[in-house]
Amino acid sequence: QVQLVESGGGLVQTGGSLRLSCAASERTFSNYAMAWFRQAPGKEREFVARIGQNGDRTYYANSVKGRFTISRDNAKNTVYLQMSSLKPEDTALYYCAAHGTYTYNPNPDAYSYWGQGTRVTVSS
Repeated sequence: QVQLVESGGGLVQTGGSLRLSCAASERTFSNYAMAWFRQAPGKEREFVARIGQNGDRTYYANSVKGRFTISRDNAKNTVYLQMSSLKPEDTALYYCAAHGTYTYNPNPDAYSYWGQGTRVTVSS
C-alpha cells in the first residue's frame, strides 16, 4: 500500500509560480510511475503530467506544456510539480497518483494509489 501526501498548494496571482510536492511512504517508490492530476469544481479529474520510474519519459497535458515541469527524487521518495505562468484556469485540487506499470496512461483509472490533494487557487 502506497501512501501519498501532497503539499505546496496555495493562493497565487496570475503569472505566479508554485511548486507542489508529493511524498510517498513506499520504500520501493522507484518502482512506480508518478503522475499529477487535477480537478476543478464541477469538472472531471484530468491528467496534468506523468514521469517514469527513472525520471525519464515525461508527458504533459497540452494545457500545461511549457509551463509545468514534473520531476522526482527517488532518494527522497518525492515527486514534484513546478508550475509557472499560472492562469485562473489552473485553479483546482491537485492530486498525485502512482501506478506500477511502465506504460504511459493518462486515464485516472489506471492509477492505483492517490493522495488527498492540495488546493491551488490562481486569482485574476
